[in-house]
Amino acid sequence: MSKALTRTDFNFPGQKSVYHGKVRDVYNIDNEYLVMVVSDRISAFDVVLPKGIPYKGQVLNQIAAKFLDATSDIVPNWKVATPDPNVTVGIHCDPFKVEMVIRGYLTGHAWREYRSGKRTLCGIPLPDGMVENQKFPEPIITPTTKASEGHDEDISREEIIAQGLVHQHDYEMLENYTREVFRRGTVIAAEMGLILVDTKYEFGKKDGKIYLIDEIHTPDSSRYFYSEGYAERLAKGEDQKQLSKEFVRQWLIANGFQGHEGQVVPEMDEAFVLSVSERYIELYENITGDQFVKSDLTDIQGRIEKNIQNFLKSI
Repeated sequence: MSKALTRTDFNFPGQKSVYHGKVRDVYNIDNEYLVMVVSDRISAFDVVLPKGIPYKGQVLNQIAAKFLDATSDIVPNWKVATPDPNVTVGIHCDPFKVEMVIRGYLTGHAWREYRSGKRTLCGIPLPDGMVENQKFPEPIITPTTKASEGHDEDISREEIIAQGLVHQHDYEMLENYTREVFRRGTVIAAEMGLILVDTKYEFGKKDGKIYLIDEIHTPDSSRYFYSEGYAERLAKGEDQKQLSKEFVRQWLIANGFQGHEGQVVPEMDEAFVLSVSERYIELYENITGDQFVKSDLTDIQGRIEKNIQNFLKSI
């Protein structure tokens, strides 16, 4: 039977609280540091699926760490260390109440809005005559609110400032950082034969300083296309070859589940779980260009707890 990290319940020195998200367990240490444990839980259609995916947490954590390091010259980020393959320890920030979504291509939510006849998104005008997956003349920033419950909602720059969600000066900095980090991610993706289609960034503030927080450029927070064949598929109106967890959603849909009331998550047998694990490892190697080194799963809970304890003693 495959081993996966599906939940943690640690108690560290100085621990103020713990937050269990869909995928991450976040421990607040003395309101100074956050210990983010990236589990192997997997969610789709706002539902956490019943089985974890071995190595998925390691994949997401190590991709995010790599890209945080690769963009730290653009904007300060929250990462202090990665004491374990599944763990990032970072600076405790007060998060801004918006997520900065940036889109280089007309796809996903933006395409669905466009197809319905809308020609503005988050207050940004969209050109007529575009087709699905077409590149925008320039990337557009389409922020969303950060909902504590339910779905995030589209919001315009003007509404964010008018509602006092983010002060104008800070928001202008968030926009600038978003464009610059996306530009860097686009260049790195191109070197891997990929297109960074769209992504989201979260930012926080501590002692008057803005930090990039959470994960960046992972297949859970971003959409990638393969560069090879992109133009041909676009010209033919064909679906693009994607690098994301879309394959999990498609499997669920094919088995009659889209998160609607009364629907039951299909049985995730061992073969399917292992196939998803292998796909995530493939994503890692394609996105980073590095060979994936599997961590020891013999006692994953004990390994993580020990590594975090040792790190916290050193700070």
